[in-house]
Amino acid sequence: MKNATGKLEEIFLDGSARITCPPEMIPAPGQYLLAHAHGSDSPVPVPLFSSVVHPQNGFRSAPEIQSLWKPGDTLHLRGPIGRGFSIPASARKITLIAFDTLPFRLLGLIGHALKQFAEVTLVCDERMENLPEVVEIQPLKGFTDAYQWSDYTAIDINRENIFQLKEKLEGMEQVRSQREAQVLLRAPMPCGGIAECGTCALSLKNEWKQICKDGPVFHLKELM
Repeated sequence: MKNATGKLEEIFLDGSARITCPPEMIPAPGQYLLAHAHGSDSPVPVPLFSSVVHPQNGFRSAPEIQSLWKPGDTLHLRGPIGRGFSIPASARKITLIAFDTLPFRLLGLIGHALKQFAEVTLVCDERMENLPEVVEIQPLKGFTDAYQWSDYTAIDINRENIFQLKEKLEGMEQVRSQREAQVLLRAPMPCGGIAECGTCALSLKNEWKQICKDGPVFHLKELM
């Protein structure tokens, strides 16, 4: 884990931002940075997930950034933090599911999937632009069909909705037999694993985990 300085270059209408930073600070899909704007009155850093990576000069973040940030702000960055997604090299049918949000945190996986000649289905209820034409888009009501089709699934979901996910998947044979499925759990993560503040605590099979450092990406079987 490293500390570095970045810059907020541009804020988009959807609440995401273009951020320049050293290449080694760019978080992999599912990982995050903690960012604090220079001179900000807020003592709480903001978790930043990457969406689109610009290899030489930073990345576009997933929404939402801190509401008081503005273009030109200097950002103090710490990271990358946490366990990210990991697509198996053997995966050829990949499903990305934005369960209750926009799919920004999943978009970085598309390039990785296409490099290994995998088919990609994105499941979400929001219209997304500038995606590769080979990516198939399905509405969230097609969740179970897309999950059954794939041999690797990545899901982005709020911690509070994990029980809804379990209900949708309960009894499906693929949950037990599928080679790999991973879930990014979103929760407040103000300490980034340093203070063990418990804000992002999650109970898994009678054991407490911290999403900020034990995740934020978990294997689906850990959650079931």
